[in-house]
Amino acid sequence: MRIEYHRTLIADQVRNEAFFRALKAVIEPGKSVVADIGAGTGLLGLMAAKLGAKEVFLFETAEVSRVAAAVLKANKAKFCHLIPCHSTEFHDKLAADIIVSETLGNYALEENIIATLADARRRFLKRGGHVLPSNIAQHVAPVIAPRIDEELRAWQRVGHGLDLSAAQTMTLNNAYVRQLAPAELLDAGRSAVAWDAVDLKRETQAERKGKAEWRFAAPATIYGFAAWWTAELVPGVSLSTGPGAPRTHWEQLYFPLLSPLEIKAREILLLDLRSNSSEHAGTHLAWTASYKNARGAILARQVLDLDKGFLP
Repeated sequence: MRIEYHRTLIADQVRNEAFFRALKAVIEPGKSVVADIGAGTGLLGLMAAKLGAKEVFLFETAEVSRVAAAVLKANKAKFCHLIPCHSTEFHDKLAADIIVSETLGNYALEENIIATLADARRRFLKRGGHVLPSNIAQHVAPVIAPRIDEELRAWQRVGHGLDLSAAQTMTLNNAYVRQLAPAELLDAGRSAVAWDAVDLKRETQAERKGKAEWRFAAPATIYGFAAWWTAELVPGVSLSTGPGAPRTHWEQLYFPLLSPLEIKAREILLLDLRSNSSEHAGTHLAWTASYKNARGAILARQVLDLDKGFLP
């Protein structure tokens, strides 16, 4: 059982307080029925009960559901009902006023929140009900500090006349969970671009793609890209994993380059990002970086794909 992982969730006060505030904003004491999907140890469900929810249904398919059962019992949460299966496997009738799900990863969509909430919204949610989170925006910014790039190029420093370039290429075709400081980003992160917007209140695709573009006023060396997300839980209550946001247990993703890009003033840097996540196939990520001169001619292009980062 990954109890240590769940401890990190419980220790994340920024996360916990944001969800508490969001639930408080939408729960009508004595009236609201809440479905907590991916309940873990039961914290959000217990919060909902504490805030006066009429009933709370907690879905948890992992082994930690045994812990959730003990936690609910210890808290005498008689209006909380633990359902030890994935919400998509539950076919009894359920009418919820609120669906809440903290199934967010360092890459926002890696735990299949789009498909899970789409199913729950169609089958469980009452007309006019609330989905928490309601929206996710994905951001990206160029990284101008060499720290992580140097870490990933250890294969090139082995020496002794040995060529480990095949392993080096695999290393660079991966995404890395790292904490970056704003100073390590172009324009201290102020030029970050929102490359994707996910509306969880309506039908949307799990396959995502988007673009980002930066025009340089001064020369810069780009070593990779930092990506993060902002989730709106309810209007006025959001969570962000950005470098300048209050620290959570989540961190940013770092997308490497095959080689650093030397960008001159007036040149344009382009990034295409693509992802697809599913319960059965996992998460696939791919990114293509290119840059153009001031006249629009493409000078270089690098294509990277997470599928190339693992041995078959």
